[in-house]
Amino acid sequence: MSDINQRNKDSRGFSRRRFIAGTSSILGAVSLAGRAVAAPAQVATAASSIPSGAHVPVLVIGTGYGGSVAALRLAQAGVDVQMVEMGMAWDTPGSDGKIFANTTSPDYRSYWLRTRTKQPLSNFLGFPIDKDVPRYTGILDAEEMGQIIVYQGRGVGGGSLVNGGMAVTPKRENFGAILPSVNADEMYATYYPRANTNLGVGLVDPAWFDTTDCYQYARVGRKQAQRSGFPFVFVPDVYDWDYMKQEAAGTATKSALAGEILYGNNYGKKSLQKTYLAQAAATGRVTISPLHKVTSVSPAAGGGYTVLIDQLNTNGDATASKTVTADRVFFAAGSVGTSKLLVKLKATGALPGLNGEIGQGWGDNGNVMCGRANHLWDPTGALQASIPCGGIDNWTAGGAFAEVAPLPTGIETFASFYLSITKNPNRARFSWNASTGTVDLNWQTSWKQPAIDMAKSIFDKINAKEGTIYRTDLFGVYKIWGDHLTYHPLGGAVLNKATDNYGRLQGYSGLYVIDGALIPGNTSVNPFVTITALAERNIEKIIAVDL
Repeated sequence: MSDINQRNKDSRGFSRRRFIAGTSSILGAVSLAGRAVAAPAQVATAASSIPSGAHVPVLVIGTGYGGSVAALRLAQAGVDVQMVEMGMAWDTPGSDGKIFANTTSPDYRSYWLRTRTKQPLSNFLGFPIDKDVPRYTGILDAEEMGQIIVYQGRGVGGGSLVNGGMAVTPKRENFGAILPSVNADEMYATYYPRANTNLGVGLVDPAWFDTTDCYQYARVGRKQAQRSGFPFVFVPDVYDWDYMKQEAAGTATKSALAGEILYGNNYGKKSLQKTYLAQAAATGRVTISPLHKVTSVSPAAGGGYTVLIDQLNTNGDATASKTVTADRVFFAAGSVGTSKLLVKLKATGALPGLNGEIGQGWGDNGNVMCGRANHLWDPTGALQASIPCGGIDNWTAGGAFAEVAPLPTGIETFASFYLSITKNPNRARFSWNASTGTVDLNWQTSWKQPAIDMAKSIFDKINAKEGTIYRTDLFGVYKIWGDHLTYHPLGGAVLNKATDNYGRLQGYSGLYVIDGALIPGNTSVNPFVTITALAERNIEKIIAVDL
């Protein structure tokens, strides 16, 4: 790789190692700590269709948190970066004039290649709520893997398009159990602050929270948690809180207050399109090819890697097959996407030297959901902001942290709804199924029981104190727990096991993992800030040492 390194130095007149010294000043110049402009969501990157036969210095597979960090920092270091994204660019409004569909009215834009919706809440008031939709490369993938449904974002921006934006940094005392091989002092002094600044993280105004109608549901959650002796904490988010106030005042187009979340948010949310990817576009060195799916990566005869890519149409059909050569490849397709691809590549002989840790250590971040039926004197409000901003912390005593989540139906439900993150110890593995030519996950529904028990440490106590009961109409008929899903897939190519301590894949120079696959199954809170901060740490080392 010495000739590549020399060409890169010559092309811009200085070594990439010098970039590290100037990181702080660059970050200060491009940070998004100020108020974000709440414009309709649009992709601020140079979209393209990579030609077959192209030779690129860096190929990044995926445009989520880890991939976006890598692309930005490499571009700032003077490297041209090609990103490929399986999903759409999400830059063109539909017939309703909006890019994204509303949560309560899913349509063709809502699901990735399904003909029927697969909503996390499958029932309401005793009635099933899923419906038929046209098959389309929509924004939310409800991927059924064995005995779990993994919800993932599909499109430029990855999971940032469809999550609730809860930007939580784990408590310092919990970090050792999350990433034991990583220096916590460095993470909390440098990389978590860097991630939070560039993601545009902010906190709801507590005084406004106390009075606004749209967070009545969260105030009920706070009151009930505190009456049972649990700490209620405000949780940072990447929503533009000034814009949220304008929504509530009726001076801006409603977005969070129109229930937009599960299938994208059209205005106030600061997804990666508005943060890292916008900064990457400003460098002029990052190009993205949407609707491109990588099918193989293998060593090229002349050095670097041969990458096979299928170009897709909006029906999910491959319309072209391309062969590209990349000097370096970053796997950033998300925990599931990266893990499945690496397991396939090892098993089929494309990358046979990958070690036995590939596919191991996958977890669901302990996700489990439930609802509670409140008394008539505890209404939660017909108007609910779709962006959660608070949680119940019982991690130390009971192994659970619970988001007080919205249920934005537009009617009064007298229901409190929660997504819990728990210390569930169960881990699954991905394996190659030669008979079907697919990758399987061995997760079992019964492995959710520890998560249920940990969540019950909170909600059994609240129900006993309030004289209330669990809702049984949200996840099926007479079913209390949403134990069939995860929003937070983690692991499958674990740091310092499948890779070295900075994400370099064992056995192959120039191959890297830089997404949630590196994190072994649990972060104790919502994971995307940790994924972002870890990517910032790793890419800084890679630029300094490898390039």
